Amino acid sequence: MNRKDPALTKTRLTGSYITLIISVSLVLFLLGILGLVLINAHGLSKYFRENLSFSVILDEDAREADIRMLQRDLDAKVYVKSTQYISKDQAAAKLKEDLGEDFVNFLGYNPLSSTIDVYLYANYTHPDSVKKIEKYILEYPIVKEVYYQESLLYLINENVQKISIFLLVISLFLFLIALTIINNTIRLSIYSKRFLIRTMQLVGATRAFIRKPFLVRSAIHGLIAALIALILLMSLIYLIEEEFFRFISFGNIYLLLVLSGAIIILGIVISVVSSYFSVNKYLSISEDKLYY
Repeated sequence: MNRKDPALTKTRLTGSYITLIISVSLVLFLLGILGLVLINAHGLSKYFRENLSFSVILDEDAREADIRMLQRDLDAKVYVKSTQYISKDQAAAKLKEDLGEDFVNFLGYNPLSSTIDVYLYANYTHPDSVKKIEKYILEYPIVKEVYYQESLLYLINENVQKISIFLLVISLFLFLIALTIINNTIRLSIYSKRFLIRTMQLVGATRAFIRKPFLVRSAIHGLIAALIALILLMSLIYLIEEEFFRFISFGNIYLLLVLSGAIIILGIVISVVSSYFSVNKYLSISEDKLYY
């Protein structure tokens, strides 16, 4: 019977370690998903902002040379991502395709104007910035009007701020939950070794000597858990990359490396810190409380 006890104990310890690693890796995986959402939420916001254009409506008698000069001037501005010139004929052809009928023949003339669609960088899509840009463009003699959906612009900016605050609150909440779960899991693991800690104290081992193997093992477990979480996270990205390529992909290597590094550091630091305080608890506990 005594021969079976070490094997049984070893099996239980191995099972405890596996459970600990899986628990920590799943928590880190969830935090990784949240980090991925935060990264791509910024990208999604940027995508919508930069695809919201405004139209510079030109005078009927505007010369081609003046139009091209205006377009080149706008392209040279730091706040302009791109411009697209749409002639009267191109606008009529597009509207005809959308309506499914030839309205030019029906009216007998083309009522549309030539326009330049202007796309701004995300940092310059705030309503105040757009108004300043609008004022500058209207100074050109060939510009008749600058049209954009002001209500939609305000809506996007307001919602982006609300979503950012919401994600920040959720991030903090989930981080606290993750911290609690990892800490409790490690405390349960250390609890099973409380008698071993007491035995080492009785034979004269120092507190630092007792702590060291627990901290080293926790660091290794945290690293393994982080690597498992990263494998799961990269697998998730791979599975959804094709459908949501524009927002979630391996394209932004720098941010993915930062996220991966954060998960690895978080896994190791939380595991080591939790082990440190858990071991200290049983180093200071009285012998009669070891059985509770």
